[in-house]
Amino acid sequence: MQLTVNGKTHEVDVEGDMPLLWVLRDELGITGVKYGCGIAACGACTVHIDGEAVRSCQVAAEDVEGAVTTIEGLGTPDAMHAVQAAWNAEQVAQCGYCQSGQMMQAAALLAENASPSDDEIFEAMNGNLCRCGTYPRIKAAVKSAAKAMEG
Repeated sequence: MQLTVNGKTHEVDVEGDMPLLWVLRDELGITGVKYGCGIAACGACTVHIDGEAVRSCQVAAEDVEGAVTTIEGLGTPDAMHAVQAAWNAEQVAQCGYCQSGQMMQAAALLAENASPSDDEIFEAMNGNLCRCGTYPRIKAAVKSAAKAMEG
């Protein structure tokens, strides 16, 4: 089957029911997407399919319709996405394991809502868990990215 990931088309020979997470990691070597729980409860495997944040552990490869974007494809070769820059500026990452999923969820939020309230940030980010407890820095980074994307 063919998958378009980060702007490139890939031919993969996998079982159709293989989770997208494992296609990305094991077949394509795209390791920014992380395995956390396998039941879509933690958000570590969050990617975009046509701009929508999805948990790649729960999407079968055969069900992917549209372009997949991972953390590796969020920015451009010349510039980080505003969310990535804000994550750096706010020093969000502690262990860093969940952060690619966090950033992908935040980028989807900001694409849909350019100026989210604290409650809207909480609601959108609620399914992304951080064992290190960096939630205040995550909220600050989302707000910072929103400001950067304004103008």
